[in-house]
Amino acid sequence: MKEKLKRILLDPKTLLWVWMIIAVSGMTRIHHNNNFLIFRQSFWHVVELKPLYQHYPDEYFDLFLYGPAFSLVIGPFAIPPVWLGMLLWLVALTLLLYGAIRHNVFTTGQQVLIYWFCAHELLNSVQMQQFNIAIAALILLSYGLIRYEEDFLAALMIVLGTMVKLYGIVGLAFFFFSRHKGRLVAYLAFWAVVLFVAPMLYSSPDFIIGQHELWIDTLLNKNADNMFSHGTNISLLGVVRKLSGSAAYSDLWLIIPGLIAFALPYLRFGQYRHEAFRQTLLASVLMFTVLFSTGSENSTYIIAVVGVAIWYSAAPWQRSKWDVALMVYVFFCCTMAHSDLVPRFLREEYIKPYGLKAVPVILVWLKLCYEICTKDYAMHNAQCTMHNAK
Repeated sequence: MKEKLKRILLDPKTLLWVWMIIAVSGMTRIHHNNNFLIFRQSFWHVVELKPLYQHYPDEYFDLFLYGPAFSLVIGPFAIPPVWLGMLLWLVALTLLLYGAIRHNVFTTGQQVLIYWFCAHELLNSVQMQQFNIAIAALILLSYGLIRYEEDFLAALMIVLGTMVKLYGIVGLAFFFFSRHKGRLVAYLAFWAVVLFVAPMLYSSPDFIIGQHELWIDTLLNKNADNMFSHGTNISLLGVVRKLSGSAAYSDLWLIIPGLIAFALPYLRFGQYRHEAFRQTLLASVLMFTVLFSTGSENSTYIIAVVGVAIWYSAAPWQRSKWDVALMVYVFFCCTMAHSDLVPRFLREEYIKPYGLKAVPVILVWLKLCYEICTKDYAMHNAQCTMHNAK
C-alpha cells in the first residue's frame, strides 16, 4: 500500500492534477481579481487607443506596468466574461509552467521535486493572478529550447519575456549554450520586430511607439516608489535598503558585485559541457532575477523558488545535511513567510517591512555562487546518459 501511494505521489501525472487544483483554487478569490482586471483592461485600452500607464479608478486600482506587447498575451482572456477569462488565465499560466518543467532537460526525479517544492509558491502567485508564473516558464523554456537546438522558439521566449516584463531578458544568459549563435541573434531580431509591430494591427503605430516610451518612464518612477515599500523590493537590494533605512546610496553598490558573482562561472569554459553545471547556472539566473530587482514582490518568488529546487536537484554530488536544512529554511521562511502559518505580528512587524522573505533565497544563491565557481560537475554526464538510456 505504501509503495503504491509513493508511486502515485511521485507520478508527474498526479502532480499535473495537483497543480490544476491549485490553478482552479484561484477562483475562490474571484472578488479579489484586481490584477486580472488590470491585465484584461490593458487589451481593451490598446484597442481603444487609451493610455496604458495611467490610473483608471472606475475599472481597477493600481497601475499597469507591463509592455504594450502584453496585450497580445492577454487578448484571448480579455474577450470572455471576467469569471471565465480569469479561470482560463489561471489554468493557462499553470499549464505553461508545468509544461516548461515537464518538457525540459530535467530528470523525472527533478521534475517531481520541483513540482512539490514549488506548489505553495505557485498558490501564492495564482491567488494574485500573476504573470510571474509565465515569466518563470519563459526563462525555463528559453533554456530548454536552446539546449534542444530550437533557437527560433527560444528567441521567441526571450523576446516575449523582455517585451512584456523585461525579466525575460535574462534568457540571454543561455546564449553561450547555443550551438547556432548567429542564427539565434537573427531570430532575436526577427521576433523583436514582430512583437513590436503586432499590437499595431489592432491599434496604431504612433500609439504603440508612444506607449513604449511611457512604459520606460513609468518603470523608472516605479523603481523609486519601490525603495521602502512593504509590498515590493522583496529582494537582496530591498533587505539591505530596508534594514539600513538609508536612501542615500545607489543600488549599484550591490548590483555590480552581484553581476560579478553571477558572471564569474562563465569563465569556467571546461564545465560548459556538463548538464549539471548548465542547470546550476539556470538556477542562478532564476534567483538573480528576483534578488536584484526592486520590483520583486511576494508572488514573484515562484521564479526564485523554482531556481532553488533546480539548484538542489542538479548537483551530481550527495547533498549535505546543511543543504537539506537550507531547503527546509526556504520552504518555511520564504514560501510560507506571508501565509497564516506565520504569526501576524511577525509578518506585519518584521517580514514585510524588511523584505525578510528574500533572506533564505539570498543564502541559497550565495552558496550556489560558491559551488558553481569551485565544484566539478563532471559526474553528472554519466548519470544523465544512464537516465536518457532508460
